[in-house]
Amino acid sequence: MRFGKLSSTMASFAAAFAAIIPIGCTVGPNYQRPLVKTSDNFRAPEPLPPQQATSLADLKWWEVFKDEKLQDLIRAALVANYDLRDAMVRVDAARASLSVTRSNQFPQVGATGDIEFNRLSRDGRTPLPASSLPSQNRNFGEATLNLLSFEVDIWGRLRRATEAARANLLRADENRKAVVVTLVSDVATDYLHLSELDYELEISKATLASRQGSLELTTIRQGRGVATLLDQREAEQLVYTAEQTIPEIEQQIEQTENQITLLLGQNPGGIVRGQDFMHQELPPDVPAGLTSALLERRPDILAAEQNLIAANANIGVAKAEYFPQISLSGFLGGQSTQLTSLFNGPQRAWSFVPQVSQPIFAAGRLKSGVQLAQAARDEALIQYEKIIQTAFTEVSNGLIAHQRVRESRLKQEMLVATLQDRTRLAYARFQGGVDTELNALDADRDLFQAQLSLAEIRLNELLSVVQLYKALGGGWQ
Repeated sequence: MRFGKLSSTMASFAAAFAAIIPIGCTVGPNYQRPLVKTSDNFRAPEPLPPQQATSLADLKWWEVFKDEKLQDLIRAALVANYDLRDAMVRVDAARASLSVTRSNQFPQVGATGDIEFNRLSRDGRTPLPASSLPSQNRNFGEATLNLLSFEVDIWGRLRRATEAARANLLRADENRKAVVVTLVSDVATDYLHLSELDYELEISKATLASRQGSLELTTIRQGRGVATLLDQREAEQLVYTAEQTIPEIEQQIEQTENQITLLLGQNPGGIVRGQDFMHQELPPDVPAGLTSALLERRPDILAAEQNLIAANANIGVAKAEYFPQISLSGFLGGQSTQLTSLFNGPQRAWSFVPQVSQPIFAAGRLKSGVQLAQAARDEALIQYEKIIQTAFTEVSNGLIAHQRVRESRLKQEMLVATLQDRTRLAYARFQGGVDTELNALDADRDLFQAQLSLAEIRLNELLSVVQLYKALGGGWQ
């Protein structure tokens, strides 16, 4: 078989396509980032210094969370978490969709070939003279290259569709980063909560042991007539209260462990602890950084912008429906009864079919399609602006919580120190016979509640750093 002439003909086809396809325009609006009015600084209880370039979110998550066991949990979650794996699959799907959409801009070429073998009967329904039938065997061969409906993208419909698909891919990737941010903060939040529950359990057990000792002493004193039955009942009440608290805390511990294993994509089980609660270390300073940097760092804002870009490009796709669509189709090949001469000059066959379609009357469908695309763009713009304002609100709330909870923690530490001294003095006076046991029991009860409150406030202070880190868009690096 000879392919020289066939290659020359194909080159002629390629030159014809290049001459026919003009450099077309692209209908529809080009994307421009909307102007969103933002303040020069984040709102906080104490005014932040202007033009603060550094930000807490610039730190990697392993630089923020220093507990090695917590770091191991976060690494495990980043590998096996179900939501993150689903987000990664969505990225792959968006990438494949972009490839499919982009392929429509290029000619689709396929090859076909067939050979037909026939034998004619001399005694058929229509008898033929023997002289006209030198051979009863007839073999036909055909080989073609097919150009299937290549659309000349003069008005940019396919280019706008590709632009939208590319924006959808970037949106899926930003959504993946947003899942990472949420996952890191969720694991850290649950781990710190678990650590705080361990501390509460430790306090409760120590308090129970102290109260059981006081109950034994009160029982002895009551038997000797020194203490009253009311004193004994008060001591029993404190013991039962501490005993009832312990199972509740243990339940919360076990359920929190299960929540962490779910984030890790594992079966329910225990969690290995690292640093104890009172030694958990987080950055003491939480700079917010520039307000403009927030727009470039938070993945949910960037995902919303890519959604806006895709919606804007779809307007061009809808507007291009008004204009003629030019498509090219054809085939090039050979037909012969002898395979050896299939590609010779006389056996070559070709077809070239330019087609133009122009909508004339569509009962308002095209206009409504453009309006629908514009409405989708307006909706995407509203969501984009809302997400930006939500981000600024979350950062402000994080800054407020960090400062106010820190102030509350300092006051609570002073209260606990005072109640510890009061309890010590009350029991000393009671054991010395100077004061009643009721005052000692009241002091013990107040101290226990104050210690639990201090643990909760300390947890809220740690979580305020975690939430601020998340609000600033940190953790996906």
